[in-house]
Amino acid sequence: MSDLFDDPTPDNQPGQNAPEFTVSEISGEVKRTLEGSFGRIRVKGEVGRVFKARSGHLYYDIKDDRSVLACTTWKGQIAGLSVVPEEGLEVVVTGRLTAFPAQSKYNMNVEEVAVAGQGALMALLEKRKKQLEAEGLFASERKKPLPYLPQIVGVVTSPSGAVIRDILHRLRDRFPRKVLVWPVAVQGQSSAAEVSRAINGFNALTPGGALPRPDLIIVARGGGSIEDLWGFNEEIVARAVAASDIPLISAVGHETDTTLIDFVSDRRAPTPTAAAELAVPVRLELLGWTEGQGARLVRSAGQAVQMRRQRLNDLSRALPRPDTLLETPRQRLDRIADRLPDALIRGVDRRRLRLSETAASLRPATLRQLVQARGDQLRNLSSRLNIRPIQQGLARQQDRLAQLAQRLDNGQTQRLDRYRKSLESSGRQLEILSYKATLDRGYAVVHGADGVITCAADAASQSHLQIEFADAKIDVTPMDAGADARPRRKAQAAKPQENTPDNAKPSADDQGSLF
Repeated sequence: MSDLFDDPTPDNQPGQNAPEFTVSEISGEVKRTLEGSFGRIRVKGEVGRVFKARSGHLYYDIKDDRSVLACTTWKGQIAGLSVVPEEGLEVVVTGRLTAFPAQSKYNMNVEEVAVAGQGALMALLEKRKKQLEAEGLFASERKKPLPYLPQIVGVVTSPSGAVIRDILHRLRDRFPRKVLVWPVAVQGQSSAAEVSRAINGFNALTPGGALPRPDLIIVARGGGSIEDLWGFNEEIVARAVAASDIPLISAVGHETDTTLIDFVSDRRAPTPTAAAELAVPVRLELLGWTEGQGARLVRSAGQAVQMRRQRLNDLSRALPRPDTLLETPRQRLDRIADRLPDALIRGVDRRRLRLSETAASLRPATLRQLVQARGDQLRNLSSRLNIRPIQQGLARQQDRLAQLAQRLDNGQTQRLDRYRKSLESSGRQLEILSYKATLDRGYAVVHGADGVITCAADAASQSHLQIEFADAKIDVTPMDAGADARPRRKAQAAKPQENTPDNAKPSADDQGSLF
């Protein structure tokens, strides 16, 4: 570097030969000098202006009472920051010092941000708390009631710690429920992002789906320092809890630990075990309470029935006897029954007198006039009555009736024809299947007293036989063949029919005896 800027010839000497550099050469040499001299450094200061560009890069200042250092964290490095810089926060940044030749400025590329002490963390926490409280995230009216007996409990915690074992053990002792565990990192740089994703993921599940949506969420973690619990103080976690549609219990740290999630959640539990106790009631206590209520119900029902029975007995003693109630109506009935015959006679006499008076006032001339007036009225009405539409309607109905009768006759005739053809077809099939067709081919049927004879021994025992041919039946008397019947039958069966044509039918004269 010294060789680059050494001037071999003084300015006051004639014929100086000083080298000339371009702006890019000078800027590059300055950049290399800064990066080579400082390398990786740590700087402590207060965060000033913070600006996140549309490209995703983060620009901010680190300052003290006299100077300001421009800092840059690229988009890919932001996820690795344990603390996101906020204006007014005292931090210690770690990175590399570099230059920006386009504007002749130098800045620091920050790779890691840490809070400079617990006091600064508490100040940042108080600042965030006031901001969220001003937005109404801590308001009691927005907190949702916890379900009395949730079917499914979602737990956001580390799967390898003692917290999840305590929660599962407590739930199993009090009232066993289905538990969905969403594993997350409960401390470190990725803790806040994983916890917020877990809460949003539980809310995104479909109720009653293959992976059912929980009715209650528990966010739990064991105790630790404020740095260990800082992930639950991040704004992203607080806003995820506030946006949750599922009731949420926060159980982060011990009873003395307080984080932002405790103020935003619907209920805070001092420990993870206490969160399990808030989530479900004690099953044995519910059973005991139910049995007690049942016993009270039985006792109350028995006492109510007994009181009403006693009241009924008291009212029944106060009522009069049935005979006493019927005495007055019975006497009234007797008096009315005594007066009834005289009343009927007087009524008939009055109606007879009225009839006589009416009949005396009627005269033949008056009757004739009345009949004539009624006849004139009837003729007037008949002249006004037009019966032609009625006759036309009757004619149309008669024509329709005749058409229906004709259709009925045609349908009946067609139906009888179908039945006749079906009967004839069945008769032909019966004739084909009948043994009569076999008789036409030259066979005969032998009938005895007990039915058809099929063997010679049965025929020999018969006193009378009847042979049925295709055209007629003849009666024959069997010969007494005795012991020769069977050998002759065999001989006839063995004799070949050489000179008989296949289609020739034996005549009645050639047939002879069957034996």
